[in-house]
Amino acid sequence: MSRSTTMTVRLGGALSDFVSANVGDDGSFENVSEYIRDLIRRDKERAEAEAFDRLKTELTHAFAAPEKTYQPLTAAETIARNRN
Repeated sequence: MSRSTTMTVRLGGALSDFVSANVGDDGSFENVSEYIRDLIRRDKERAEAEAFDRLKTELTHAFAAPEKTYQPLTAAETIARNRN
């Protein structure tokens, strides 16, 4: 079940002006909440894409390695190695 959280953010100066320019009749968003939600969604998508790219890179290296270099590892060993 999704929950809703109310947050308060204080902006001043150039940041406040920038947000104001992107909201309302002249901006791309109806209100500040829409704008902030869009920024958070895009940042979440960016973080997920970066994580996926790291996984693809690791898998590419793993599949390119000669089979004789493979070492059997338990799940716990793999998790411990990846924490470092």
